[in-house]
Amino acid sequence: MPPTDDHPQRYALVNELHARPFPSMDAPCHAVFLAFKEPVEAASRDRARDMAHLAELVHRHGAPEPQPGATHYSGALGRYSLKWESHTEFVTYSAFTPGLTARPFDPAEALIFPPDWQARAPGKRLCAVLVRVELMPPDPATIAARLEEWFVAESLACARVLEGAAIVAADFRIDPAGHMRFAVFVEPGTSPRRVGRIVQRLCEIEMYRAMSMLGLGRARDLGGRLNKLEGALGDLVAAMDDGATPAEETLHKLLRIAAELETLAARFSFRAGATAAYEAIVNDRIEVLREERFLGRQTFAEFMRRRYDPAMRTVKSAENRLRQMLERAARAAELLRTRVDVERSAQNQKLLESMDKRADLQLRLQATVEGLSVVAISYYAVSLAGYLSYPLAEAMGWSKGALTAAITLPVVALVWLMVRRIRRAMH
Repeated sequence: MPPTDDHPQRYALVNELHARPFPSMDAPCHAVFLAFKEPVEAASRDRARDMAHLAELVHRHGAPEPQPGATHYSGALGRYSLKWESHTEFVTYSAFTPGLTARPFDPAEALIFPPDWQARAPGKRLCAVLVRVELMPPDPATIAARLEEWFVAESLACARVLEGAAIVAADFRIDPAGHMRFAVFVEPGTSPRRVGRIVQRLCEIEMYRAMSMLGLGRARDLGGRLNKLEGALGDLVAAMDDGATPAEETLHKLLRIAAELETLAARFSFRAGATAAYEAIVNDRIEVLREERFLGRQTFAEFMRRRYDPAMRTVKSAENRLRQMLERAARAAELLRTRVDVERSAQNQKLLESMDKRADLQLRLQATVEGLSVVAISYYAVSLAGYLSYPLAEAMGWSKGALTAAITLPVVALVWLMVRRIRRAMH
């Protein structure tokens, strides 16, 4: 068969499906997860700095260097397996290693990512997670005792997942060392791939929860600004009714408010869209765990409905409020433009009436001037005709007065006809 021409991106797109495999972890083990994000303009950050920061870490352990422009990397850092990923707004580092420390959630576990190296990260640390994976003890009371020791009971979320293959728990609090803790108890015989999927999904829940809640701060700041603009917009709309302020002045003020609202929308739209996307991922990651209640504790989904969903509703409310204010400003501006157009039309009508009156006066004045012109021209024409006719008058025996009287009417008639003909030619 002749070779088939493939699309130039066919293999790259297929390979992307397999570029980020789940880690393989044998219980007992533990994992460390970090996420770094630039505080501003993270989507357009210099990604070469991210690569340089990763290269610095792998050089310390003699691991192979990452490929230029890569969006993911896997390698061995001593006894740890490192996984690095570059996302639209952030980068993540995951380190997995077998075995457990004697002290649960020991901060020393995170030293695979040295503090001095973290301090030089091109961005700020957004997530720091410790995951402890143990074999599930036969007595549920043993698990309950450990959870009571490790977590804050008031906010503890705990559930059986994946048809009882594991029990996961977290209180979504940051411990004194700056880490969030997740505990995983897996049934003996659970495959390493399945353990790796559970751990990665827990890390993703925390990562995307943190990313989505960045929109909450923006929404609160936006709410304060919208409160001021809403009052100003209400005053302007009220001013439209009393007519005390000129419409054009009110329109200019309204356009300034509308421009500021558009600026706020441009700045907030990306974060609101990202928040909605991250929220969907959080809910998806929780759903695929297929939770079942354990010892009457709240599940992750229940915890999120109580503590997380209100924040997401606040972001959506701010976005909807901004959209509604933009629509109100647009409607008010349209009404004001209509009012301005009506007032201008009235002014133009008055101006046209005034111009008509002036044109009528000009016509009357012109007629008067033309009449006077006929008289003046006739006077001079009669005089000239008289001077020319005097020799004939003497020969005919007429007096000057009689001759002047005889030629006056014909001369005036000729002058009047001449002026009329000139006037018609001009029109």
